[in-house]
Formats: sequence, structure tokens, C-alpha cells
Amino acid sequence: MTTVEAGGLPALGKLETLDIRSVWKHEAYTFTPWLLANADVLGEVLGMQLRLKSAEYPVGGFSLDLIGVDEATNETVIIENQLERTDHNHLGQLLTYAGGADPVNVVWIAASFREEHRAALDWLNNRTDENTRFFGIEISAVQIGDSARAPLMRVVVQPNDWGKQVKSLAQAGTTSGKNLAYQEFWSIFLDAMHDRGLRWTTSSKGLPNNWQSLPSGTSGISYACTFGKSGLGSEIFFQHPDATVNDERFAAARAKLEPPLPSLSYEPLPGRKGCRIAEYRPGDIAERDRWDEYVDWFIAAQQRLRQAVDTAGGLTSLISS
Repeated sequence: MTTVEAGGLPALGKLETLDIRSVWKHEAYTFTPWLLANADVLGEVLGMQLRLKSAEYPVGGFSLDLIGVDEATNETVIIENQLERTDHNHLGQLLTYAGGADPVNVVWIAASFREEHRAALDWLNNRTDENTRFFGIEISAVQIGDSARAPLMRVVVQPNDWGKQVKSLAQAGTTSGKNLAYQEFWSIFLDAMHDRGLRWTTSSKGLPNNWQSLPSGTSGISYACTFGKSGLGSEIFFQHPDATVNDERFAAARAKLEPPLPSLSYEPLPGRKGCRIAEYRPGDIAERDRWDEYVDWFIAAQQRLRQAVDTAGGLTSLISS
């Protein structure tokens, strides 16, 4: 029930900004572990389906604060934390980690941003290609009265048109009946996957796309289930930004998987952004009465593919020639 003051006006509390160090006392020991456990807070601000999987990730002789993946796209995300005003040292660290981890999304979180550091991230966004994005996030903590303290994140730097891209994706499910069907189907698929104890992704809500990405744990490689021109597809997709790396990984994987699984489709996709190894069967999202059958097939097909990869020694062994 809303509290009402004399005169019928609502009684409102005052939002207070807290000393950030009173909430997270130490950047490495308090804030980074909190963010690792609350990736959804940052994901919502960025417009990503964010899953963070490692803290203090080694890059050469240094340690990156956090690395993870946008499960909607399987794009790598790295995060550098700074519970103070930005400085040149952290900017240098950020670029060093980006060079070592080869991410698509590079996120710098700080208590506040110097104008020259905002300008540097804007310059990087304007100079790099579409496969590299830089974000600046300001972090603070707030409280109303005696309520629980809450994080407050604000995007201060993002790539050009990023907000429009996120909004377009969010609206896709409301503008297309087919996209709504995809979203519903993938939610059912994810529920079935989790019910069977399969931990291929932590996502629980489907997106309005014709594919469901399933992170592999290896940068530049993902598993996926798709609806396409060939019907239903269960695949492993090689999507490293360097086409030469994709070609080498695809060739090594094909040499090891094709003898035991000749029925798979091996698609080098020359001139495209990736390579694919897939299994197909007929089917269409419009056949709602067959959705349970499709869910079972996707899970079984992914299990066959993953078992073949494991038999070959795992992903690292699979892609080494």
C-alpha cells in the first residue's frame, strides 16, 4: 500500500548516492566477485544476454578482471573494473587485454570517466570494425531511506547505433508473429534442456531469432540449433574474426569428424564470416504440433555432435592440426 501524506499526496523517499567504497570495499575481492554473480545487472544495461564465466582471466603475464559471453550472439565480452576515476594505466590494461583475449565487446567499468578517456573509447569505436565494440560504464550505489542498497550503472560510451540495434532486437518479437514463435519455441527448448540436466547454457528465456546459440567455452567457436532453408540444424560454427583461423580450425575439425560422421554437412563457406559443420532434418517453426518432436531432435543431435567432439579429444584437440 502506498503511504499518503496529508493532503492526499504520495509520501516519497529521497534517493541517496552512497560512497561506492562503503558498498564494495575492494575492487578485486568485493566488486569483481559481486559482478561475476550478478552478470544480469550489467547485461540489462548493455542489452546483452550476458554470462560471465571467469574472474582474473590470464592474458600473458597479466590478469583480466572478467571474461564472458553474450549468449544471444556467442560474442566474447571482457570487462576491466576500476572503482575510482579512470586513468591511463587502466586504459592501457584494457587495450592489452583486448589484444590478448580477442573479444568482440570490451567493457570498462569505473566510478567516473575523464573526458579524454571517453573520447579515447569513442575514437576506438569509430576506427575499429563492426566486430569490435567498446563500452564505458559508470558504476555507483544508491539507497532510499533504510531500504537495501542498490547498484546503479550508466552507459557513458557505446558504439554508434548500438542502442538502435538493441531496441530493434527487443522489438522484433512484438512486430513479427514468426519471431514470437521462435521465442516461445526456444524457451521450451531451454526448459527441456535444463530439465535433462544439460548445462549447455545458463539462458532460460528464448530470443526472437531463428537460432539458439550454445557457447562452447572456446572463443570463436559455438554450438547452435537453428531453423533455416534446410529445415532444422544442429551445428558447430567457427566464427573467429580472422578468416584464416576459421579455415584452419574447420579443416582440422573436418579431418577428425568426417571419418566417424560422414553424414554431417561440412560447409567451409568461402568468403563468409564463418565455417559450419552441421546435421539437418526437415522441419518448420510453423508446425507447432511437432515442437516436442523438434525439441527432442535438437537435444539428441547436439548430444551426438558433442560426443563426437569429446571422442576426438575435446575442442582444443579437435581444432589442432
